[in-house]
Amino acid sequence: MKNWTQLYDLQLNDLDLDNQDREILQLLAEKLQDNYPYDRKEYAGQMIKPAHPLAQAAVWMTSFINPNNHALDGGKATSALELEVIDALAIMVGYSSHLGHLTSGGTIANLEALWVARQSHPKTVVLANELAHYTHSRMSEVLGIPFEPLPADAQGKICLDTLQERLVHYQNLGIKPTLVATMGTTGMGRVDPLDRIVALRSEIDFRIHADAAYGGYFKLSALDGEARLAFDALSQADSIVIDPHKHGLQPYGCGAVLFNTPGVGQFYKHDSPYTYFTSSQLHLGEITLECSRAGASAAGVWATLQKFPLVPGGLFAQRLAQSLTAAQGLHQTALEEGYWSIAPELDICIFSVKGSTASEISAANRAFFEKKAKEGIHLALFSLQKTQCPWNVEWDTNSVVVVRSVLMKPEHNDEIFWKAVVA
Repeated sequence: MKNWTQLYDLQLNDLDLDNQDREILQLLAEKLQDNYPYDRKEYAGQMIKPAHPLAQAAVWMTSFINPNNHALDGGKATSALELEVIDALAIMVGYSSHLGHLTSGGTIANLEALWVARQSHPKTVVLANELAHYTHSRMSEVLGIPFEPLPADAQGKICLDTLQERLVHYQNLGIKPTLVATMGTTGMGRVDPLDRIVALRSEIDFRIHADAAYGGYFKLSALDGEARLAFDALSQADSIVIDPHKHGLQPYGCGAVLFNTPGVGQFYKHDSPYTYFTSSQLHLGEITLECSRAGASAAGVWATLQKFPLVPGGLFAQRLAQSLTAAQGLHQTALEEGYWSIAPELDICIFSVKGSTASEISAANRAFFEKKAKEGIHLALFSLQKTQCPWNVEWDTNSVVVVRSVLMKPEHNDEIFWKAVVA
């Protein structure tokens, strides 16, 4: 791990810190050593990608001002930056008109999207892939909206036949459902077939929310097949969530929510007698559920967009391509070394030690996971359901534990690393 005190010595020397302050920071630096090596390629476990140094510097610099993007008098410059950032994200997904803002993360962004869905259609019900992020069932409960998980098919994508049946069922009840399409499940990296979901709207009236918190930036990538068709349909979603603190090179926490109809701003309308009086221009707090929001986050995203514009084939897209290639490379290497492996759709690779029974395989994969951690290679585990398992397994348990690797860093595109993982 890095010695964080040494890393920021120059900045610390410019601050008005007394000896006690420095002793506290030194103690903090020591405590921060008790971490996994998130910044190194040997870490391919959870969805933690080091922020780009430019983003870190921009956030650090702006934090000295400590702006609040709730109202223009609290974050004048950074509110303008946030609007630029949202415009860039909207152009990337293909929105011709939009309303949106940054949030503290994907959970709040999804909460706002579901809240707008409820405000638009008070009797709505939320439908989602059973493998969608648990935030949707949790936030539906918070909002008092009925939630119904729908089965995933053998590829881990929402089952379209069941979806159509449930949509017709709710239409017959006079209810306009809200369908969550997951653009990159956090377990397997699967992309729900948004293009085919959109096609259902020719006969059934329902709202579409695209949870692209993890996979949204792959809209810029040279994907093919079903994933390409799904991402090409992003502009048809009523709302979209993207997390800049995942593939967007930002520090935690920074999410974003976008709506394709600016008119939904009416649902946010409220008054604040001590924050909205300084300008007749839009205050971001007038279109957010969160009140105080860090202006420094907007500065971080804006700065990286100057260096890495959101254009197909650009430097940013090339970094994403490295992650996609890495997942394919690890997948092929695992197969060559005698493991089972599921072909990745994005940059998450699922593989397994071979065996007979589900319990035996699970135990072997847990042992493999522990062995690699001792070797300094940090992966993750995933509970693979019977319906998504393509291998010949004797099912003495309802699921099987497999090895999951999240290859978010360009440095993961390394043949030596792939071989080290499965050695």
